[in-house]
Amino acid sequence: MTGAQVRYDADGVHAVLADLDRPCYIVGDGGRVGATNVPPVPGDGFTVLAAVAPQHPDRLGSAGFRRHHGVRYAYMTGAMAGGIACEELVIAAARAGHLASFGAAGLPEARIDTALERLGDVLGTAGVPYACNLIHSPMAPAQERACVDACLRHRVRCVEASAFVQLTPDLVRYRLAGLHRDPGPSGVRAEHRVVAKVSRPETAELFLRPAPGELTAALVADGRVTAEQAELARTVPLADDITVEADSGGHTDRRPLAVLLPAVVRLRDRVAREHPATAWVRVGAAGGIGTPEAVVAALALGAAYVVTGSVNQAATEAATSPAVKRLLAGAGLADCAMAPAADLFEQGVTVQVLARGTMFPGHAGRLYRLYRDHDSLAALPPMERRYLEQRVLRRPLDDVWRDTADYLATHHPEWRERAERDPKFRMAMVFRWYLAMASRWAVTGEAGREGDWQIWCGPAMGAFNAWTAGSALADPARRQVTAIAHHLLHGAAFHARVTQLRLAGVRLPAACAEYRLPAAPGGVRG
Repeated sequence: MTGAQVRYDADGVHAVLADLDRPCYIVGDGGRVGATNVPPVPGDGFTVLAAVAPQHPDRLGSAGFRRHHGVRYAYMTGAMAGGIACEELVIAAARAGHLASFGAAGLPEARIDTALERLGDVLGTAGVPYACNLIHSPMAPAQERACVDACLRHRVRCVEASAFVQLTPDLVRYRLAGLHRDPGPSGVRAEHRVVAKVSRPETAELFLRPAPGELTAALVADGRVTAEQAELARTVPLADDITVEADSGGHTDRRPLAVLLPAVVRLRDRVAREHPATAWVRVGAAGGIGTPEAVVAALALGAAYVVTGSVNQAATEAATSPAVKRLLAGAGLADCAMAPAADLFEQGVTVQVLARGTMFPGHAGRLYRLYRDHDSLAALPPMERRYLEQRVLRRPLDDVWRDTADYLATHHPEWRERAERDPKFRMAMVFRWYLAMASRWAVTGEAGREGDWQIWCGPAMGAFNAWTAGSALADPARRQVTAIAHHLLHGAAFHARVTQLRLAGVRLPAACAEYRLPAAPGGVRG
C-alpha cells in the first residue's frame, strides 16, 4: 500500500466510510488522521487507530427476522389506518425487500377484500411477502372477524396485530388456522405469522405465551379450528414478533423506547424459561423512527427490526391528500398533540396527531370535555351548542344525528337502538361523527375543512424533516417509500460505523461523520 491510498481530506474520509461493502481503517500519520479501505501492512508508516468491518444495510438487525419473513431487510412499514398504507405503498415497499403492512383498520369489508385480492395477485403469486393490519375492535368485533375472514380467504400469511389489550377469538383463530404438524425439530409449522404491536409489557406477555386454552377450546367447539390445531397451539407462542411501540403517531402511550424495549426483551427471556419456544420471538422497535441515528439507537437497544410509520404517511404512494403531505413536510419536533380517539372516545383514549396547520386537536378536545361534563346534547349550554354548530360541526346537531342514525342503522343497528334509549351514548355517537369525518377529510383533502383535518403523526416526522432539510427528500414529491427506507437504512449502516469508531476513541470531524443525502436539484446538500 502507498500513502496515496489514504484519504486525509473530509470528502475522502467520508467516501471511505460510506463504502459500506469494504472495511474502513482509520490511520494516523505524523499527526494527520486519514482513512483507507485497504488493510495497512508493516512498513507503510501508518498507525492503525481503529477499524470497522463492512456494514451493508441488509445485514442490519436480525437475520432470523429476514429469513422468517422472506425479506431482504429487517425493516417494516407499519400499517396506517383507513387504507393510507394502501396497495401501491405495500407493493412498492414489499418489492424492495421490506415487510409492508396494508392499513385495513377502519375500512369496510368490501374495500379490504378488494385490496387483499390485488395484493395476492401482484405479490402473493410472485412469492413476495406482505402483511395486513388486524386492529382490535372491542366496540365492533364483527369488523375484526370480517378482517380475519378476508385474510384467510385471500391466503394472507402475515398480520400485524395492533391495539389489542386482550386476546380475541378471531385473532387466535387466525394463528391456529395456520398450524400443522411438521417433521422438523419443533414438530409444528405455523403458516400464519403474527407481528404484534404493543406498548405495554402486560400486553406483550399475552403474545409471548401460547393461546389461552379456554379460547382454543371454544374455537374447537365452534368448529372454527381443529382439535389437532388446538393441541399444537400449546407449543407455540401466539406471536412470531413483538413490535414495541414507543412515541408514535395515532394510538400511543408515548413510552420512551429506551425504557420500554429492554423491558419487553427481558420479559421475553423470562417467559422463555417457562415456554422454550418463546425464545425465538423477536422484539422490534416502532415509534420515533425517522432518522438513521434513531434506527441505530433502536438496534443498539436490542431491537431485531425497526418499523416506520409517520414518515411513510408523507410518502408519494400513501393514500392521503397532497395537501396533507405538504403539511407533514413542514412539521417540526414539537408540532404534535394528543386528541380523543374516534374508536374509543367514551373511554377517553387519545391519539397523537399533527397540530401544525389544523385546529382538530382543540376541537376534538372540546368535544370530549363536553361529553364528560354533560349527560346529553339537550343539556349542553346554549353558548356551547352554538359554538359546535357554527365552528366545529358546521351543521345543526340534529342534522348530524340524523346522518349518524342512518349510518348506524345500516352498519351497527344495535348501537342505534342504544342511542335512542341512552342520550349520553347518542351524544358520543354525534361527536364521534366529527372525529371519523376529520380523518376522511384529511385523506381526501376536503376543501374548506383544512382546519378540521385529523392527521395521525408522531415526532419522527419532525426529526425526518430536520434531517432531510436542504436535500432532495425535502421535496414531498421525491419522498417515495422506497427512497425513505433506502436512506434510513444506508444512513443507519453509515452511522453504525461512525458509532463504532467513536466508541474506539476516534473523533471524526462533523463533515466526515454525517451521512449525506442526495442534493436538491440545482443545489448542494447543506
